Amino acid sequence: MTARENRPRPSLTPPLRGPARRRVRPLLTAAVCVLAASLTWSAPAGAGPSDTGLKKAVDTILADSRLTGGAVSVVIADATTGERLYQRDSGDRLMPASNTKLLTSAAAMALLGPDHRFTTDVLSPGRRDGATLRGDLYLRGGGDPTTLAKDYERLAADIAATGITRVTGRVIPDDTLFDRERLGRSWAADDEASYYSAQISPLTVAPDTDYDSGTVVVEAVPGARPGDRPKVTVTPKTSYVKVANRGTTIDRGGADTLSVGREHGGNTITISGSIPLGASVTKEWITVWEPTGYATAVFTDALKAHGVRIGKAPKPGRATPADARVLASHRSMPLRELLLPFMKLSNNMHGETLTKAIGKAKAGSGTWSAGLAQIGGYLRTEGVDTTTLRQADGSGLSRMSVVPAEQLARLLLGVRDAPWYADWHASLPVACAADRAVGGTLRTRLCGTPAALNVRAKTGSLTGASGLSGYVKDAAGRELVFSILLNDYLASSVKSVEDAIVVTLARSDTAAGRIAAVAPARQARGAAGDGPAGELECSWRKPVRC
Repeated sequence: MTARENRPRPSLTPPLRGPARRRVRPLLTAAVCVLAASLTWSAPAGAGPSDTGLKKAVDTILADSRLTGGAVSVVIADATTGERLYQRDSGDRLMPASNTKLLTSAAAMALLGPDHRFTTDVLSPGRRDGATLRGDLYLRGGGDPTTLAKDYERLAADIAATGITRVTGRVIPDDTLFDRERLGRSWAADDEASYYSAQISPLTVAPDTDYDSGTVVVEAVPGARPGDRPKVTVTPKTSYVKVANRGTTIDRGGADTLSVGREHGGNTITISGSIPLGASVTKEWITVWEPTGYATAVFTDALKAHGVRIGKAPKPGRATPADARVLASHRSMPLRELLLPFMKLSNNMHGETLTKAIGKAKAGSGTWSAGLAQIGGYLRTEGVDTTTLRQADGSGLSRMSVVPAEQLARLLLGVRDAPWYADWHASLPVACAADRAVGGTLRTRLCGTPAALNVRAKTGSLTGASGLSGYVKDAAGRELVFSILLNDYLASSVKSVEDAIVVTLARSDTAAGRIAAVAPARQARGAAGDGPAGELECSWRKPVRC
């Protein structure tokens, strides 16, 4: 399948914007990793802007054999003036993978606002009779993708603090804020149990502060002796999922083949294979089937733990009655803070939740189609030509999304004068920043080069599709915008091709035409970025920690 289409390229006239608002933030030092040997080119005397040596340098990098037969779309521009310094098939539409999150996050900041918070409410239309609430409890989801089990526990504690010890009715989830479409267009069926492809609901649970909503964490360790079943724990502890433990503990030195999975349509998690004595923990993030029920179960268990008895079993969701009173509420972190796990860790579920939330807030419909239409409308205000792209979801998980590098570059240029730009810019992963909350998916890349702690960019990975788009300062301090999209290659990874381009920019004085080019590195097999273990960015390879 190819993401390119044969049609005339759109106009490449750059939108010119006013000065950006900048915020200088301290960066962390990081460990060194070798990228490549260098070769310096200088522009011939009297050469024009397109003949500075940058074209030769980047063209040479893109001639890497791993891209033979593939497709590229690349733009490099001056961040202040918008002048294009390099363009290669910049109007060709390629799969952007998680570079799609640049579109969604910028639209969310503009349309919802950096102070936007999601609210989860507990309500009831019933009446109090001493310690008894006669009626039902409604758990109304506001779309928060960061709700933890402890947040539902706090809601339950607040209910108990009102003096209620018994509810005669049921806990009824209200997930009507969004539609019932749980999975995005063209998402792969064999990814359904994977944490990065969880179902979308305005009521959900995240098992930890990576905020991978709609998942549970399953850990398995060897039993006491050969022949025993592995010991398995699920976080958060909930009866909503069942464990079918078919694994076996074997002697030390044996092959560790233990696997964790969930079949379509249910919440039975199967443990299979063998784990030797002395082996380290097997840890997997597994999605649940129907996150609304998951949230309801976690909340109901929390009520019981706080001494609130529920008279009847939970009931399938419906809208909260208009006369229901709010008994307890939980508010999420503001959007400016939510952007950090979303963008740093490339959290797909956050992108989809924001898309539906935008649709609900701006068009009254919590659907993908409504949200994407609103995102497109915003992008046009930033000079993006939306007639040249297709955005099929909010995260980039869909292989139906195709975007030219030119349009990503226009967005990166356009947002620099937005009042929320500093917070948005801070959400981008920082090259070789040791703190995972800062470096995110770039934490192990570009170390030991002038790009380290310099590049802020969004990564992207799908099989046969890779992207890196963001900002870098060159050797003279000139800020540049770049967008690099690579598609249809057969190699396991082309990350070092992207890295070579941005290191070349960081090493060079682009205005003076002093270009210090590097060649793409051939990393050790299995290193981050290349080889079988490095095929996907680190956020896709839990429990590997970025």
